[in-house]
Amino acid sequence: MKALHPKPSALPVRVGARLRACRKAQGLTIEQVAAATGLTRGFISRVERDETSPSVATLVTLCQVLSLPVGTLFEDADTEVIRLGDAPQINMGGRGVLDRMVTPRGQSKVQVLRSRLDAGANGGDDLYTINCDVEVIHVIEGEVTVLFTGRTETLTTGDTLTFSGREPHNWRNSGDSVAEVLWTFVPAPWSGSR
Repeated sequence: MKALHPKPSALPVRVGARLRACRKAQGLTIEQVAAATGLTRGFISRVERDETSPSVATLVTLCQVLSLPVGTLFEDADTEVIRLGDAPQINMGGRGVLDRMVTPRGQSKVQVLRSRLDAGANGGDDLYTINCDVEVIHVIEGEVTVLFTGRTETLTTGDTLTFSGREPHNWRNSGDSVAEVLWTFVPAPWSGSR
């Protein structure tokens, strides 16, 4: 039997976009990275556009300046599809509500719930907080009132409200029919293993 030798992929390895995104996220200019690495601005620009391939040593230098682990340039992006019918049901303590987690259980940076709120559904008797920096509610369909200390916000189809999850709040379906909403929490207030 003839031995089959593995062949490299004909597709080039593209790391430029990740390097550029990391540089921009840190507020660095190409000029600043060039000064720190001793490389030219033009070379760094070509690397970021994947028009040239840097040597391993140059790539390590760029990653050190950007505080970016070299291996992350070659990792597949975290991509996972959660079908609504397969999304796990969770119990957030509300009444007349069906909550489904539509982001992966192990995702710690963000968590999204899709909730079906029966007419008259609510988040309980008392104001509560969520351990997250940002909470966003987007009304897909229906009407939802969010209650805060001393004020309320009524949202209808297409409306979005952003606030701190640590601000005491509650909600209720203030319409006459079922409401559908998306809740987004940043970072995820809880996550479990996959």
